[in-house]
Amino acid sequence: MTITRERSRPTGGAGTWHEVRRTAPWLLGGGVLVYLLLAGAGLAITRLPEGTAVLRLDRRVTAWAVGERTAAMDVWTHRFSMLSDTITAWLVTAVCVVLLSLWLRRRREPVTVLLAICGELFIFLLVTATVHRQRPDVPRLDGAPPTSSFPSGHTGAAVALYGGLAVVLLLVTRFRAWAVVAAVLLWVVPVLVAVARVYRGMHFLSDVVAGALAGGLWLAIVVRTVRPGRAPDRRRTLHREPSGMV
Repeated sequence: MTITRERSRPTGGAGTWHEVRRTAPWLLGGGVLVYLLLAGAGLAITRLPEGTAVLRLDRRVTAWAVGERTAAMDVWTHRFSMLSDTITAWLVTAVCVVLLSLWLRRRREPVTVLLAICGELFIFLLVTATVHRQRPDVPRLDGAPPTSSFPSGHTGAAVALYGGLAVVLLLVTRFRAWAVVAAVLLWVVPVLVAVARVYRGMHFLSDVVAGALAGGLWLAIVVRTVRPGRAPDRRRTLHREPSGMV
């Protein structure tokens, strides 16, 4: 009887340093590319002449959302918006990192979630510092933070966090039925957040689209680089030889 083993990899501190050296260049380069893409798009939008199709659509959607406001929707969109508020996002991240660590007994999945939200936040701050777009000139239902309207940080954070959790669940469970249902529900969150931000007068349509794009691109880079996946089977695989030798 023989025991098949996986190819040995660096463990402990050496293994951690190996992973850092492998992933850091890809994450840094990917983050720079996402920043350049979003900053370029934002600067282009702020320089568009009045009457451009993008600006007309932005104003039309904003005006429609304001005209559809009701007391009930004001309450619900506040709740939806709070799903990716800064404090909520960090609390959800902390809880999920702990739970994933306890469940899987490995670092890839918790690191994926943590990198997704932290990187998205950093890219968002860099883009807003570069693109100074005014928020919609309508009555707003929330206090306006000092960051610019482009892109929507709430939408980007929702995609990175809840979308990241959905991807991790699907990869770890190999698309089991309950995980697919959970992933669909998690992916609904960014949609609700995006709609809420436009409804509440905090962003134009193009702002939430850009936020979703930023969060989605960064999440894809993190997943492709860190490579979260199914928790390894710790049981040794035993194969009996035809001759019965041990």
